[in-house]
Amino acid sequence: MTVGHAPETVELLARAEELRRAGDYRAGCETARRAADLARAAGDGAGQAEALRSLANQLLRIGRQEEAVSACRQAVAELEALNDGAGICRVLTLQAMPLRDLGMHEEALEVLARARDIAQSLGDQDLLYWVHNRTGVVHGSMGEHALSNTYLSQALTMATGMDDEARFCILNNIGDNATYEVPRLRRLGAVEQAEEMLVNALTWVAEALRLARAAGNPFRESLSLDNYGVLLALAGDLDAAAAQLEQSRVIAVDAGYWSLESSALQHQARLRLLRGEHEAAVDGLRLALDRARRVGEKPMVMEILRELSEAYEQVGDFREALRCYRDFHDLERELHNQVAAAKARMAAHHFELDNARLEAENARLEAELHRTSMVELAAANAVWQRQATEDALTGLPNRRSVDERLPALAAGSAPLAVALADVDLFKQVNDRFGHPVGDEVLRRIAAIFLDGVRDTDLVARLGGEEFLVALSGLRAQEARAACDLLRARVAGYPWEQIAEGLSVTISFGVADSTGADLGLGLADQRLYEAKRAGRNRVHAH
Repeated sequence: MTVGHAPETVELLARAEELRRAGDYRAGCETARRAADLARAAGDGAGQAEALRSLANQLLRIGRQEEAVSACRQAVAELEALNDGAGICRVLTLQAMPLRDLGMHEEALEVLARARDIAQSLGDQDLLYWVHNRTGVVHGSMGEHALSNTYLSQALTMATGMDDEARFCILNNIGDNATYEVPRLRRLGAVEQAEEMLVNALTWVAEALRLARAAGNPFRESLSLDNYGVLLALAGDLDAAAAQLEQSRVIAVDAGYWSLESSALQHQARLRLLRGEHEAAVDGLRLALDRARRVGEKPMVMEILRELSEAYEQVGDFREALRCYRDFHDLERELHNQVAAAKARMAAHHFELDNARLEAENARLEAELHRTSMVELAAANAVWQRQATEDALTGLPNRRSVDERLPALAAGSAPLAVALADVDLFKQVNDRFGHPVGDEVLRRIAAIFLDGVRDTDLVARLGGEEFLVALSGLRAQEARAACDLLRARVAGYPWEQIAEGLSVTISFGVADSTGADLGLGLADQRLYEAKRAGRNRVHAH
């Protein structure tokens, strides 16, 4: 029995884990959710965090990625209150996976960087294994398969002595990455390196398949069979590849893993292309496309559309090839918009979570303050008010303060321009120079902004590397010049005084703010345009 948990909570946690290992993720989600509710009612923060982690781990398997991210964030909040660094690290490495599936790769790498810092500070090799494993998976999803292979290979060296689940994950992930990396190496002419990787990958995925079957987990079995089939096709054993892919598809259909069925159908169609059966390949890709659309696997839909366009070209149907090509690019734009919308929804949820934590802290402070003198009460309340509305790192107003002050500024009679500013490639600053240098960069930028605006303007840090500048009496086009001056001061600042080789730039998006529309959405859109246009610039139209 887990120490400190009520017997019923322990029983539910064990049952949720049993269901997860068996691949019954829907039942596992319901059980984990009941465990979380029970632990919450009992005031068992550790039990609630454990249940939320189990819930997130199973939600991501059934395609409910935003809910999985939310569960991870709640678990981290509970673990932070308990000062449980190892627990936080485990949740962060898990949280990277649904973020990756949502297309939020930078956010996934950010949480993994935090997890890496924790694991290194604890000197925990098991935690570092999961950080390297998941970092490799994220880079693979970004198309950076050589870098992915580096991280996954490092994780493989750490997997000795770990349990079968950990070994399955790394072996299957390396095999999956090899399905992309082997063709790339062949195209580059690195044939010997490609063949060595292929031979190793076949061995690793065969072992992953054995582990999946030993665990009795149909999800893992279908997944590893799919990778095994693709690798066998790359090795030229098309008959064996066809058999493995069909096994993967049948298991996926029987267990209701529709995303895995779509993947198997797609790879079966690729196999038909290799056999020269172009018409049959087109039919197979159309069926895979239909399945992927039904389950909402849009990244897979994009990949199938691209392959289907090429297949139509091979059979001479150029009209259909063009239609698929256009559908591909339409969906690409749609996915970009969906990623932005998902970020907005999760940011709102994160803000609500922060507010709830602040309110809980406020209630605790009030209970304590009732036991103090009036002088102590006034002093403690002043501290709390400052902490609630001030960013601890830069001393600027925080997002909560902006939510209180910006509507009043916009409701005035004078024009108001709002600018959202985001430090360019800030993750690279943290990765190359370390988080203390990154923190100092944010403090210096805050000072540059405060020095470059008027007393009537508002400068705030919204979180991470994002700032807000509200310029009273100016419209967006007029405010563009003021923001460009701030941009130039940041770019021209002597950053090498902080760290040798350090340089920093920042991008702005500017919009008009009114009482009806604060302009933050349009400013964010223009900031995104500035990033896309090359960074270190101001977009105001």
